[in-house]
Amino acid sequence: MLLRNRFLFLLALAALLAFLSLSLQFLHLIPVALVKEDGLTAKNRKRIMPDLLTEPSGVDPLYEAHMHCNSPSATEHSMEGRVPHNFKLLSVHILIRHGDRYPLYSIPRTKRPDISCTLSISREPFHHHLEAFISHMAKGSEGHMDGFLSSLPRYPSHALCEMGELTQTGVVQHLKNGQVLRENYLKKHKLLPSNWTAKHLYIESTGKSRTLQSGLALLYSLLPKFDWKKINIRQQWSTIFCAGSCDCPMRNHYLEEEQRRQYNFRVKSGQLERTFVEMAKVVGVPTRQLRASNPIDSLLCHFCHNISFPCTTNGCISMEHFKVIKSFQLEDEKESQKKQLYYKYSLMATYPLLNQTVMRMQRIAQGRKDEVLVLYSGHDVTLSPVLSALGVTEARFPRFAARLVFELWVNGDKIGEHFVRILYNGEDVTFQTSFCRRKSQQFGQSMCPLETFAKFVKRDMFNIFNTTNYYDACHRRAF
Repeated sequence: MLLRNRFLFLLALAALLAFLSLSLQFLHLIPVALVKEDGLTAKNRKRIMPDLLTEPSGVDPLYEAHMHCNSPSATEHSMEGRVPHNFKLLSVHILIRHGDRYPLYSIPRTKRPDISCTLSISREPFHHHLEAFISHMAKGSEGHMDGFLSSLPRYPSHALCEMGELTQTGVVQHLKNGQVLRENYLKKHKLLPSNWTAKHLYIESTGKSRTLQSGLALLYSLLPKFDWKKINIRQQWSTIFCAGSCDCPMRNHYLEEEQRRQYNFRVKSGQLERTFVEMAKVVGVPTRQLRASNPIDSLLCHFCHNISFPCTTNGCISMEHFKVIKSFQLEDEKESQKKQLYYKYSLMATYPLLNQTVMRMQRIAQGRKDEVLVLYSGHDVTLSPVLSALGVTEARFPRFAARLVFELWVNGDKIGEHFVRILYNGEDVTFQTSFCRRKSQQFGQSMCPLETFAKFVKRDMFNIFNTTNYYDACHRRAF
């Protein structure tokens, strides 16, 4: 009995010591050795991104930032391709934002984040397709890429990232996306025939290396070891993919009004202004210069890569500074929805892309077999207005490697009945859209009639402008 009590006492003591050790490490009272992206120990680097495993009950700026980073290690529940067995998948349209990138702006008088943009299978994050992806990209001269795309590198390769360059994290994010889509669309629903050709694919990318490389990473994981001769990537000169329908003066008017609203909303925020003043003192520049350098872009990179925020002899930019700026962004998004200026901009900005999608779906519904898999590789300013135009107001701002998917289905039991599903980062948002919000009870399934989607794009999108077509909406003065 004595031995048993002594054993239980020692067991409890060991558990207590383990708990205290973990608690002290969490509170940073005991230094924890971290590993840099190149595999070396980082003695002077703190982990700054908290481990947020569950969604908080209220709006939490750090949780939202964590979601924006989109860690490849996070598990994801994907609903793509999940419909009743009697439906057949006819086509899929995929719109993506590029993956994790190096900042586009730098904070004045501070050291740039030390991040490598070479790809290495010995460094995290890892994906089992990474080595084969690197090897396959070396053969890319056999593929056809329009315009400036042919001169861009097919994967990142700089020891120190260049501004805006895709990181290894960004590549892995889209390798992971491609794998999910392959399982759901090719293996399960046989979207592409085994002898697929170039006519089955339609691919567009903007002229930035990060969008081309993101598209190629997703494509490789979707179609491992694809034949380069079947690949034709078209360059899209506009970030909103408006192609030959970009002339729209009123679209520009609403964008300018939205930017003016953003500025006025920002200057009214005393807390935000105080934060910029404090940060400007830390780096030793005028407040206006710091604000113009868009510090949140660089700070988000530090946050996502667990790198301490910049310090100078005047002090350090802190997590509190980051939280204030991120909180303001979330407040600004809510204010934007109330004013509807961005919504009006979005309707005009996305009509050409949505109209292309509808016309392609209608052709396929009529029996055409080409362009059944469509991939557009763009930016946050590509996806955000599409979500706004669709009326998906509860969606988060597009994270790194965000994906928006339009699925076209036919009811196998009733010939001629075609339906659309819309999914955002694997979540079915079909009935969050403005045009299909009240259809769920009527149809009893998570799909919207193709005719309803087509009517919205062809006509109803312009009701708010008191017109019925894109040209009149674009050229009619606002009152």
